[in-house]
Amino acid sequence: MGHIEKFDAKDWVKVRNSTKGESVFLTWTGGIYALIPNEAKVKLFNMVGMNVSRSVDQGDGSWDFTSRELTYYLDPETDEILHQWENPWSGETLNVMHVANNPVQGRFKGDFSAKVEGGFTTFSFDLFSSYENPLAMDERFAAYSPQPMYQSVELFKLTVPTEELRNPEIASVPTMILGWDRIGPWVPWMKMGDRTGQLIYSGLGRKLSCFEELPQVLQDEINTRIPVYREAPAQKEDIESVTSWIYFKEHFEAYLAGSRFPIG
Repeated sequence: MGHIEKFDAKDWVKVRNSTKGESVFLTWTGGIYALIPNEAKVKLFNMVGMNVSRSVDQGDGSWDFTSRELTYYLDPETDEILHQWENPWSGETLNVMHVANNPVQGRFKGDFSAKVEGGFTTFSFDLFSSYENPLAMDERFAAYSPQPMYQSVELFKLTVPTEELRNPEIASVPTMILGWDRIGPWVPWMKMGDRTGQLIYSGLGRKLSCFEELPQVLQDEINTRIPVYREAPAQKEDIESVTSWIYFKEHFEAYLAGSRFPIG
């Protein structure tokens, strides 16, 4: 059955990043589904994503965390990056705004509980978000995201070999498997308005040893269009983390103009 054990923030940093303050890459793939009451499951997209992050030791047992992340919406049959999408409910062809959150930040401190079993340690995080929708009070976005509140659930499982985690010589646990599931509202670019329903994201990923281990499609995008994603920010900044809703508001005119996303 295993047992629950507490680890300190430095141990967690070894799992998620590196105690040396270097950039660390994660990548994931999976599917995105529409969940509408009393309707059959619809797979809308495949996805491929990455995060490049670093943790910076604050010297008091806490670590600043800073990162940039991408997720691309892919054709569910061909895995090609989608730049246009036909909304099956409205019939409208829409510009696709891929996830490009820069930065995503936080702080690690205190104890982190994990389940130790069979040579592996798994950290689980069930994150429930609820806050005012930054688009709701602007009539420009009534057709895109009119709900007064933003609510979502993200379920993370990060599993590492216990031997690697406990090894004091290792600054960054090299073998880490990521499970990520998300339940959230329609993203604004889908132009679903107040239609009932949610998106279900089902993803699986891992930690990488270098940029060159990223899926080739992400390497090509970063090398040719958005090179800032080759490195994590040098340090946490005193600014708000970016979300898809904030990004949509910032780049709404480019979205309407049919620009290619992410914006280079």
